[in-house]
Amino acid sequence: MIVERIAVVGPGAIGTTIAAALHASGRTPALYGRTARESLEFLVGDARIVVPGPVRTRPDELDAGVDAEVDGGADVVFLAVKATQIDAAAPWLRALCRRDTVVCVLQNGVEQVAMVSPHVAEGVIVLPSVVWFPAQAQPDGTVRLRGDARLTVPAGSGADRIAAVLDGTLCTVEVSADFPAMAWRKLLQNAAAGLMALTGRRAGVFHRDDLADLTRAYLQECAEVALAEGVALDAGVADGILAGFRSAPADLSTSILTDREAGRPLEWDVRNGVVSRLAARHDIRTPVSDLVTTLLAATSDGPG
Repeated sequence: MIVERIAVVGPGAIGTTIAAALHASGRTPALYGRTARESLEFLVGDARIVVPGPVRTRPDELDAGVDAEVDGGADVVFLAVKATQIDAAAPWLRALCRRDTVVCVLQNGVEQVAMVSPHVAEGVIVLPSVVWFPAQAQPDGTVRLRGDARLTVPAGSGADRIAAVLDGTLCTVEVSADFPAMAWRKLLQNAAAGLMALTGRRAGVFHRDDLADLTRAYLQECAEVALAEGVALDAGVADGILAGFRSAPADLSTSILTDREAGRPLEWDVRNGVVSRLAARHDIRTPVSDLVTTLLAATSDGPG
């Protein structure tokens, strides 16, 4: 199947990376988001990719047939808004999706399908993914990719279309037969990154031995909850994730820290709260997780 109509909803750091990958391969997507922009600028190595816009901000314009690029709906929609923004993005999903559209969800967490499916019509394929690349928004509005770009999607319906549309681009696609394990491993990584938001520090903070010990204990709790959910992670997962943080550039940030620095709501529930919620369902004690979740929730939502 040839995919001709592609949309990116939410051209932040992750969405811009996907848009740039597609544009550089001659598959320029239509762009939709909260902020009107004439183009997107993306930096990888010494290369600069400018993705032509505009970034449209009014779903009702699609209903009026203003955007001929996706007239009649999109074949593939990359949904790259944060989990806290799904409700706000719902009008785009209603305007862009038709019965056979594939919505590839580029979000954190292990509840992507459950959170997005209520906002699309019957017959739309909601495909979760794991995003494995460090893309960061720069002060001038550009996005810089600081590593290889890779997505993991579950084998099954819709996976072949996502692999096809990104084939030959700077973003590789891995189709996994054990997607839950991949998703939970990334959840553990994201959960630990929440400590960066709490400390207000970048990846270099994990070189503190006391924080490393806390991180390891937290990740071991998360792995126990994953096992209760039927996902067995390898025995060294906690040490492996911690080693990844400690080997990263000391100034490497994460989206939840960026959001805290900007005063935006944090994705604390899908990245951290989910562990405590699922632990309670299985009567598993998770004291570190519960403390981290409480502090992130208060940091995000107040009051005070």
